Amino acid sequence: MPVIIKRLTKQGLVDVEFDADSLQEAAKYEPRAGVYTVSNTYERTKTLLFDAHLDRLEDSAQREGFALDYERKQLKAALREMIIESNHGDVRFRISVPAQSPEEMILSIEPFQAPSPQLIEAGARCITSTMARHNPASKSSEWMHRRQALEAAQPADIYETFLLDPRGNLLEGASSNVYAILDGELLTAAAGVLAGISRMIVLEVCENIVPLRSTAPNIADIDCFSEAFLSSSSRGLIPVVELDGAPIGDGRVGATTLALRKAYQRWVSAHLEEL
Repeated sequence: MPVIIKRLTKQGLVDVEFDADSLQEAAKYEPRAGVYTVSNTYERTKTLLFDAHLDRLEDSAQREGFALDYERKQLKAALREMIIESNHGDVRFRISVPAQSPEEMILSIEPFQAPSPQLIEAGARCITSTMARHNPASKSSEWMHRRQALEAAQPADIYETFLLDPRGNLLEGASSNVYAILDGELLTAAAGVLAGISRMIVLEVCENIVPLRSTAPNIADIDCFSEAFLSSSSRGLIPVVELDGAPIGDGRVGATTLALRKAYQRWVSAHLEEL
């Protein structure tokens, strides 16, 4: 089912000049200079921390050297209209803002497919890359385009690519935040990464489950990781059981990861809001 794409102007929604079959394909037609955010809906028109996504979108634009010119009320109404008219039910959506026309937004939606129960039960296999983000605190369109090379290079059985700094620190995924449990503590990078919306939730719900240490796990310690997982707004919390061919812990999804995932899902259910 093709993705639905509209341009939001001061006058309202208008058609775009291109078609695509997915958000990933649609990204190829969007300007490289700009910012974006991605999330999904629940119960058709409910969202999670939508204003936090917009706060980060505005912050990203400032970091990229421009300011957004839009009305949140108009944006929410336009996105809701597209979702209802699409008849997709729950959707995954992207909001993009070109740097050269910050008064306009590109709104793209596709049917949402939640991570499969089989993936959660078995866990994901991931790999690493030394590709660096130029401005990691910004969710820039430039990175959206560059990361497509990482995704294209992934073998079919690999779920995500994690970025390593020169010291071997696991910073984040190509489109996610990354975490490891080492010596009974939850490790995740606090600097040099995007402030993920899902990461905010993980850091809140972990309080009564596992102690947090805000430092990046290092690939040199992989044999000592007992568990690992990633998070993103449209996927939630995904267990990771293998990295660069090496098993994490005993190679199975761990109890702490599952406890965090359940707490994450409970938090989500309690904080949904209508567009």
